[in-house]
Amino acid sequence: MNRISTAITLALAVSLSGCSSYSQDAGHEVVLVEKPWVFGHGGVDSEPVKTGRTFTAFTTDGIDVYMQPQKLETELPDTMTQDGVPITFHAIMVLQVVDSVSLIKNFGPDWYKNNMEEPFKTMIRQAVRKRGMNETAISTTALDAIDNEIRDELVAFIREKKLPIQLVTMTVGKANPPDAIKNQRIETATQEQRIQTEKQTKLAEDQRQQAEQSRANADNAYREAMHLSPEQFIQLEMIKMQKDVCGGSGKASCTFIQNGAAPVYNLGK
Repeated sequence: MNRISTAITLALAVSLSGCSSYSQDAGHEVVLVEKPWVFGHGGVDSEPVKTGRTFTAFTTDGIDVYMQPQKLETELPDTMTQDGVPITFHAIMVLQVVDSVSLIKNFGPDWYKNNMEEPFKTMIRQAVRKRGMNETAISTTALDAIDNEIRDELVAFIREKKLPIQLVTMTVGKANPPDAIKNQRIETATQEQRIQTEKQTKLAEDQRQQAEQSRANADNAYREAMHLSPEQFIQLEMIKMQKDVCGGSGKASCTFIQNGAAPVYNLGK
């Protein structure tokens, strides 16, 4: 029996003499959680390990806590709007821990998942449900209003739960409607563009027709003022055309034949 007791005592002494060490990177703190096997009681140490390396009993756990602002993202598919259209949000929240010991002691290592993730999603769903799809997916004013509403709720939630963190920033991001809605929007925009193009084409044709009609009216008024018959007016226009083509500013040495007769003009000389 004495040998057995001695062996147990030696084994216990060796086990108790073991130790662990913890060192943290910049921007991190290690919270020590003591778990003694025999003597004393466990618990979270009141002071975190902030710099350097620390040696502890091997039964002590060290929980690393990131103390810099950290971005936490969540995807919210099929978030229902006021008019019953599901849209998707990619929400981003930036939080910073201000007391690592209090955080681990009261909320544990999974503090975000267990305390904030679902309430954050619920806040977004409730804010979006107050607004229609067009307002939410198109209007930046509506998105700003949603951001402000959720930000105020998050600050109040953190204060009420006494979470040792602070909200740095938050945004729900751009709203993405379903593909079917996107396709409908594209088709509608295409149709509207087609209508506008057709209107512009018709307007141009009407303007051209109006210009031609105005020119015809002016020509006819000139013919009547000169007391010319339609045939005489046509002949006069032909002479003007020939002058433009074969006159001083046109080609030289043009010869014109009228009614099959011999040349009667040589405007190049």
